[in-house]
Amino acid sequence: MKTEICDASHARRRFLITSHARPDGDSIGSQLAMAYALEALGKDVRLVNADPAPEHYMDFPGVDRIEIARAVAETDAEALIVMESGDLARTGVAGLEGRFTINIDHHQGNRHYGSLNWVDESAAACGEMVFDLIEALGVPLTIEIATHVYLAILTDTGSFHYANITPKTFDICRRTVEAGVNPGAMARRVFDQNSFGKLKLIGALLAEMDLLDGGRLAVMYLNDDIMNATGTTYNDTE
Repeated sequence: MKTEICDASHARRRFLITSHARPDGDSIGSQLAMAYALEALGKDVRLVNADPAPEHYMDFPGVDRIEIARAVAETDAEALIVMESGDLARTGVAGLEGRFTINIDHHQGNRHYGSLNWVDESAAACGEMVFDLIEALGVPLTIEIATHVYLAILTDTGSFHYANITPKTFDICRRTVEAGVNPGAMARRVFDQNSFGKLKLIGALLAEMDLLDGGRLAVMYLNDDIMNATGTTYNDTE
């Protein structure tokens, strides 16, 4: 499928890239890595999301160029690229239907709604798949691309905590570090820069947590009252 996506990318000039509503590090990183790669090939790229990126991603390169809209009007885009969304509805953006669509995802349950569908449940992050695609397109690994690939993998592996990690995951990260990514600085930017409100939110959730079944199951809940009391927004829940 990579070959077909590469052929479609080379054959078209204008692209619209989106991902799921309430974006996370993998969706933001995958979108922007792909955007920088296509622009390196001389393509025109527009990025649209239903919701803004979490606050601690806003200083990453290119995040400020993502348009926030619940619908797209007429566009001259020749192809739509959707990152890690099981269906178009999950993007939260109306008006995407009826376009040549490239669907890239690593989650179970994807509905294969695209003109081209690449779904790899073995990938640790959508960013891994985007890295493979960028290599296949022959685009050099710039610091901007490497930063977003690393962001995608770092966040979707839970800072390398999850069982979805493979040797390939670390090999891709090695390549991004060779391109100039600083793992320590990235970890601090993503995980160690919380707002005061987010810290209060974490405390409030833990304070209300219940232990069931002899302590084997922990249950916590989040509602508008807790959000209002801590002065947080849903971006703080990412």
